[in-house]
Amino acid sequence: MRLIVGLAGIILVAAMLWDAFETVVLPRRVARRLRVAIAVGYSWRAWRTLVGRIRRSSRREAYLAFFGPAAALMMLALWAAGIIVGFAMVHWGLGSDLTAPEHRAGFGTDLYLSGTTMTTLGLGDVTPRSAAARAAVVLEAGVGLSFLALILSYLPVIYQAFSRREWRISTLDAWAGSPPSAGELLRRLDGNTALLERFLAEWEVWAAQLLESHLSYTVLVYYRSQHDNESWLSAMTAVLDTCALAIGAVDHAPRRLAQLTFAMARHAVVDLSIVLNCPPEPPAPDRLPAGDRASLVAMLRAGGCTVRDDAEAAARVDELRGMYEPYVNALARRLALTLPPWLGEQGARDNWQKSKWR
Repeated sequence: MRLIVGLAGIILVAAMLWDAFETVVLPRRVARRLRVAIAVGYSWRAWRTLVGRIRRSSRREAYLAFFGPAAALMMLALWAAGIIVGFAMVHWGLGSDLTAPEHRAGFGTDLYLSGTTMTTLGLGDVTPRSAAARAAVVLEAGVGLSFLALILSYLPVIYQAFSRREWRISTLDAWAGSPPSAGELLRRLDGNTALLERFLAEWEVWAAQLLESHLSYTVLVYYRSQHDNESWLSAMTAVLDTCALAIGAVDHAPRRLAQLTFAMARHAVVDLSIVLNCPPEPPAPDRLPAGDRASLVAMLRAGGCTVRDDAEAAARVDELRGMYEPYVNALARRLALTLPPWLGEQGARDNWQKSKWR
């Protein structure tokens, strides 16, 4: 029995170290389903259900925003706990050959020694006696130092990636409104092709950076933006909506650049849907019904944007929408986020125009 428990402890330690390596060090998507990140996903579903009962939207969003940072700490705690328990099982498998104040050492003493060794406390009240037990203590001390270094590197990287994501989302406020919308963006550009080219080029890079960072550090998808009416998903959807209009309906638009930005943004939402196991699901009701489509065309034409409203243009825009809307809708449902409208709310003020004192 002790041999089996000792071997199980070795497997548990190895599994925790490998999982931490894949999550923090390995710069690519991990397809394996049995990992600590799965516990984060199930915890999110429970937290989302619990917090969803709060009626006041601002308070509900505040509580939902706690989850992302808490999930990052939860993963670190689970890895540390797994390593500590694993080494305690190894000590128990070696016969609990320890010198302790208690008359007889047991699993509780093994767990205590493992915890103090892992956290590099080294109190000295419990010491190993056999060569194998000493080797296990030395090995765990090395693992503890390495794990501490991993923590010190992991959290800054997470927040740097979050900061890079959010500063670009903040700029979208003045470009496309709050929440952002493709119609409002094109209306504010007043048919300025040069500004549209700049916008598409910058957001292609942003989509690529988001794809790389959120696939490597999936916990970032749970980090919410500073304002309740902004999110990385609403920004991505507004960019995709803009690309769909630029490709399918807007004359004199930088069509090739819009196609490149569309491809990068769609790549990001599809890959993140795969990682979060969100099967595509078309939004219901339709985000752009016939009445809103006519209002959108009228608004853009009044703003100086040349928009085609024929059947071919409508079919092309709908074809492009079908390539990404089911994925962003599935992500929105999973993450309790709201997709942006195609038409901005008339007379609504942007976030930069608001303050507590008006």
